[in-house]
Amino acid sequence: MRTVLVVVPDYLSHWLPMGSLAAAWAAAGDRVVVATGPAIRPRAAAAGHDVVDLVLGPASNPGVARPGDQPAGEANRLAGFFAATRRGAVATLRYQADERTHDLLWRPDAVAARMAAVLGEVRPDVVLADHLAFGATLALRALGRTFASVAPGHPSSVPGPGEVYGLPPAWPAAVTPDPVAVEGLRRRCLDVQAAFTGEYNRALRALEPAAPPVRDAFAATGRTVLHLYPEALVRRPVAGRHYLGSAGRRESLPGDLHALLRRDPDRPTAYVSLGTFLSVRDDVLATLVEGLRPAGARVVLATGAADPAALPDLPDGSVARPVLPQVAVLDRCDVVLTHGGNNTVTEALTAGLPLVVAPLSTDQFAIAADVERSGVGAEGDPTRATAADVAAAVWVALSPPVRARAARLGEALRADPGPARARALLSPAPSPAA
Repeated sequence: MRTVLVVVPDYLSHWLPMGSLAAAWAAAGDRVVVATGPAIRPRAAAAGHDVVDLVLGPASNPGVARPGDQPAGEANRLAGFFAATRRGAVATLRYQADERTHDLLWRPDAVAARMAAVLGEVRPDVVLADHLAFGATLALRALGRTFASVAPGHPSSVPGPGEVYGLPPAWPAAVTPDPVAVEGLRRRCLDVQAAFTGEYNRALRALEPAAPPVRDAFAATGRTVLHLYPEALVRRPVAGRHYLGSAGRRESLPGDLHALLRRDPDRPTAYVSLGTFLSVRDDVLATLVEGLRPAGARVVLATGAADPAALPDLPDGSVARPVLPQVAVLDRCDVVLTHGGNNTVTEALTAGLPLVVAPLSTDQFAIAADVERSGVGAEGDPTRATAADVAAAVWVALSPPVRARAARLGEALRADPGPARARALLSPAPSPAA
């Protein structure tokens, strides 16, 4: 039996894929220990894993994130971010770049001390660390500990050759920012990269003077890099990295939804979600729902943090709840409308479903471009799209060629689950005795 340490920030969107990887080791009889913060600890414990405390920053997201649920400073930052999303892609990415150094290396001395204590207590054979847990991976590097980096977002979240962290390597056709503004964003991202790398190397040197500095802290990884992203969507695969597809989560459909979500061969069912915190953009949710009316679709809507009063009436037979068991629900759907979060996109594709992606922030623009280029869906600009624009994108996604491509990709992803591939890479079978 091996012991596997899983290091994950205190955010549900990160725990869901990391938890799927953890489940692969646990199913094989290995001991899994999850190091995380207070929002995720109960979920990890409920999954049957051992849990140790590791706080990596001041904010958290237990499932639905609202500004009022965060400490005062974090609430203001989150509100500023939501306001930026209303101004468009470049404004949003610029805001995120400006905020990037705020807490990525939150209290590195304390995190390093706690990380050392966890390693001494757990004595893991394998360490899986979320790539965005920079404080923890800094500590692992200073301690000379081998680990695998897990990137739960678009592959560009670990910048490859010619890529800049925070700058989409490709834009979807519907999002056409001004080239001058994009160049300004690129320069700002490079400035942030330089500043963050300097901060990272200073902290690394303080923890371990003999440790060699890194050239780009955003691209600094463990010995193995695991991308929870389908290689079929990757524009330029990076040699030596492993593209595992989807995290392959399993969920059960509650009894009351079984009857509500029976398939109707004469009517498509559309799943609509903006994820765990961008659902506060109820105006975008409303436009997506209105765009489904010409298709006569039944709507399955995860309202999240949205104000229900701001949402339109749904077609007969529809379902709307703050939180839905996404993976289970997708098995009853025909198309997915989303902001392009990596979990929703990869889970939809694993179910063989085409997508309509309306990207709002971070790596969602690159994901939307990949979906469009790969022919498994359509996209739109959420700051400008009308219901008619959404309707046109829905008809593209529901067209036979697009549905067929998504179905074929789903078959391939289900046949080769990412968590099992990850365990095979990092826990190879022992060699036969000589």
